[in-house]
Amino acid sequence: MAQFAVDKIIEMYCIADDFCKELSKEIEKHQIFPNDGKRHRNRSFAMSNAEIITLMICFHYGSFRNLKYFYLLKKTY
Repeated sequence: MAQFAVDKIIEMYCIADDFCKELSKEIEKHQIFPNDGKRHRNRSFAMSNAEIITLMICFHYGSFRNLKYFYLLKKTY
């Protein structure tokens, strides 16, 4: 299993966060909002997209078969 140092995980998170910020700017430029008179919710998630991307990178570099074992092993640290 690949072990990442904390500074490498922070570096991956910063890169993913920068990517997500640029991507959201581009999506907002080209987004078409529905004009159907209904109110649409725009809730923020509990985790940011950058956090999810960082977790998935760590998961794929490990030798885990599913997210359950990844979560259980990471909780023990």
